[in-house]
Amino acid sequence: MVNEPDLSDFGLEPDATERRGRGRTDSPVGVTNLGAGSGAAGKLHPFGDLHTLQHLSARAARGVRQVFEGYWRSETRTWAEPLEVLRLADYRAARGDKLTAYLPLTMDGRPVLVVLDSQFVAELLDLFFGGTGDVSPMLALEFTPAADVLAQRVAAAMARTLQAAWEPLARARFGAERCELGSNLIQGIEGDDVVISTRFGLARGSAKPLFVDVLYPVATLKPHTVALTGKVVAKPAEVDAEWRTQLTRAAMGVRLPVRSVLAEPTISLAKLMDLKEGDVIPISFGPDVPIVIGGVALGMGTVGTSNGRAAIRISKLEGPLL
Repeated sequence: MVNEPDLSDFGLEPDATERRGRGRTDSPVGVTNLGAGSGAAGKLHPFGDLHTLQHLSARAARGVRQVFEGYWRSETRTWAEPLEVLRLADYRAARGDKLTAYLPLTMDGRPVLVVLDSQFVAELLDLFFGGTGDVSPMLALEFTPAADVLAQRVAAAMARTLQAAWEPLARARFGAERCELGSNLIQGIEGDDVVISTRFGLARGSAKPLFVDVLYPVATLKPHTVALTGKVVAKPAEVDAEWRTQLTRAAMGVRLPVRSVLAEPTISLAKLMDLKEGDVIPISFGPDVPIVIGGVALGMGTVGTSNGRAAIRISKLEGPLL
């Protein structure tokens, strides 16, 4: 298990950060619980301390909240638990015989899994059809066709969330695959494959938190090894003087409309209906009229003439462009 970074930098709510110190006490299995002879956890993957992936998980937590907040129709708290590295067989064994939904995604064509408890799926299904989501615990033996359809919607939303979270690091394409909930077959991943488990906690109101797991097989992440292990060193960018000069000239050449409103009289609907050619609509205005440039009031001016043409002499500048 890696140390969890300061997730407040990623926009999580203050109340969500209170849960970070608990660790994954209810996790299926930790890195230290791997099978005998597996070696140190660091040897199971080439990504070092996993801090970069932990940061990505914290970033993704905000998107996960949006995915499920729409179903719960209430304010939802989300947070990212510390990562775990383990074999898929150990992960599944730790979950026991409890009915579990394994939703297959792809990351640039390579497999990723989203894992939901059957109880979580039942609550979402009840909410989707107008219920309160307060479903009593049950020991379901299989998922209904309606649950299959709902899970497909959740998988598609999770794929969009993960793709947005990964975008600053790598332009990976995530997609949702067709699935049959409750199936023991997980395409593209073997039981001996090592996965990195990302757990997201969700809670609404005083209800008991629920959890969503995202399992990244090490083989899926290997193409991004450099990005996951590299350290970013900020360097001041050199200013391109020619580019800045050209940009300044282009900006100074932008043309903006200038207008002024002399008067805005009002008349009744009855008078408007009686208007005919030759009628006079009286107007009145003060010595100064407003000057508007590009839709923004710049100041005031006096109406007059210049070189035989109507003109406005600027008498006061007070707009936001100053």
